Amino acid sequence: MEKIWYLFLAVLAFSFYLKPNIIKSEKLFFIIWFIFAAITILVIRLNDIDLINANKMNTTKNPQKHPLAGKTMMGADIIVQVLADENVDTIFGYSGGAILPTYDAVFRFNNDYKKSDGTQPMPLIVPANEQGAGFMASGYARASGNVGVVMVTSGPGATNTVTPIRDCMADSVPIVVICGQVPTTAIGTDAFQEAPVSAIMGAVSKHIFLVTDATLLESTVRSAFELARTGRPGPVVIDIPKDIQNWEGKFKGKGSLPLTGYRSRLNAVMNNDLKEDACEKFYTLLRGSRKPLIYAGGGVINAHASQEMKAFASAYGIPIVTTLMALGASDTTQPLSLHMLGMHGIASANYAVDDCDFLIAIGARFDDRVAGNPSGFAPNAKKIAHFDVDISEIGKVKQVDWHHVGQLKNDLNHLLAYGEKISHHQSLDQWHTHIAKLKEIYKLNYDRKSELIQPYAVIEEINSLTGGKAIISTGVGQHQMWAAQYFDYKEPRLWLTSGSMGTMGFGLPAAIGAQFAKPDRMVIDIDGDASIRMNIGELETATTYKLPVKVLVLNNFGDGMVRQWQKLYYKGRMSASDKSLHRKDFTKTAEADGFKYSKRLDKKENLKEMIKEFIDFEGPAFLEVIIDPDAGVYPMVGPGQTYDKMITGEWIANRHAIKDEELDKSGMF
Repeated sequence: MEKIWYLFLAVLAFSFYLKPNIIKSEKLFFIIWFIFAAITILVIRLNDIDLINANKMNTTKNPQKHPLAGKTMMGADIIVQVLADENVDTIFGYSGGAILPTYDAVFRFNNDYKKSDGTQPMPLIVPANEQGAGFMASGYARASGNVGVVMVTSGPGATNTVTPIRDCMADSVPIVVICGQVPTTAIGTDAFQEAPVSAIMGAVSKHIFLVTDATLLESTVRSAFELARTGRPGPVVIDIPKDIQNWEGKFKGKGSLPLTGYRSRLNAVMNNDLKEDACEKFYTLLRGSRKPLIYAGGGVINAHASQEMKAFASAYGIPIVTTLMALGASDTTQPLSLHMLGMHGIASANYAVDDCDFLIAIGARFDDRVAGNPSGFAPNAKKIAHFDVDISEIGKVKQVDWHHVGQLKNDLNHLLAYGEKISHHQSLDQWHTHIAKLKEIYKLNYDRKSELIQPYAVIEEINSLTGGKAIISTGVGQHQMWAAQYFDYKEPRLWLTSGSMGTMGFGLPAAIGAQFAKPDRMVIDIDGDASIRMNIGELETATTYKLPVKVLVLNNFGDGMVRQWQKLYYKGRMSASDKSLHRKDFTKTAEADGFKYSKRLDKKENLKEMIKEFIDFEGPAFLEVIIDPDAGVYPMVGPGQTYDKMITGEWIANRHAIKDEELDKSGMF
């Protein structure tokens, strides 16, 4: 219908341009033109309304009338009921005056709707700090694929969540953060514990809502969940003044805000199926390739498309490299899996990127930790293809020859189906032989004869005992990269880490959140002595809730990654990175926080025995391992460098001789 009106307008405009005899009067022409224009606008508006209503129906989980619809409730109770409607089963947060009405509503809900076994349907987990709550929600979301929920008070309660919110935004993790706020009449007066949450969070979140109209509270909370989980996932913040929480009104049981622009863009992406002509162009590129390579990013896991990607790769024998955030998207134990690429990627993975002639990026963004020097990234790739859900990532860093923006899961299914339809087949035997040689020649290695405990050996032993099936959470630093490199990841959502932000202190609270999400899985926090200090108060949270979280601290008495850079680029000047004078007894700290198993491993000969003891212990367990302080992270690609400048250290082979003067000393990390 819309197209017909556009056609009428075009004909009229053209007739006016030619000045035909049909319409003698220009005045009459303009009247007719105005009428058709008005009708056109009306038609478009009605279509938009239909689209909004359709989306409202789509976002309502139950099209039937809500059993509580029409009931008068406090705003706080409405918030909690919407959380229940969104299947929230865990809330992480710390109380305070401005959020007390909603905390009380959570208490009453849990008391009124106890499960048959007597447990609470929506327990509120109290951390040591609001930052911990944010990372717990993040760990919960990363491990489960569901939206994590944080509930904090105003002022410092809200601002303490800034780092987790930005961390979730950078790594595309869906969480909803509910912040209490001072009463609407006090906003802008510098009232007690007031903070400009909208201004602060708007810069670091996917979206921020300030609720000032109580009648929109219910639809706002529902819309926050919709925004958090759809498209490219991310954190959404709701700032709710105390008087809005205390307001009384009718519960509707349905509805969302008219996010017309967002839904329109989202629908355009979600409905943008991969057409046959696009498939044919892709397969033309693939047919012209002898060395294709899939470069998989975290978007594959977010889209629940790991199986589809593996099916496509397996059908045509295409090797896979993964980013730090995509570990587990491809089973790292498989022959055509080259594990992780990038700054601290496996040497064979990086060399495969250098050697490939057709790079297929799936849910990846060519970030600086992977494509440090974009012009030199994948230098032999004659063509590059890019699949993503976010159009802003297409061509942002690296120009590509073919791209598609849509749902990865559906796109990969369509691509595979088209390949079967045209009976696509090509021999990649030589490429497979080359990949196998890369993996054998440039495999990870370290000084296995050292008398000091090597961190790599510790992780290899844990990996052997858990079979690549444990959920691994990490802090940030050397231990993070060792855990990424030396663990096997056989499935998605087993690897939880702060990727883009690189936030120290992430590991322990994220592990706690993951344990709530997956109570039957083994969850291990691999941490460093400097990183765990950031949120060490959460040890008590683990024991308070009787979580069987395993906490392993690789202690090298300092900021190991910083020291490594200082050795390479700053002539060994250990400015602020040496913590050898800070003699914190981690085992006593863990004991004080309720860990029944808390031991230190400092002798190499006890390694296997103590790690098995640590893994087998029922309940929360803490193990501090005193490691070689000079152990480094290799391979390493300096900032802005290409993979041919990769440093591999003493124990990993390198196909390029790197001179000291070639090292980039201009930047850090």
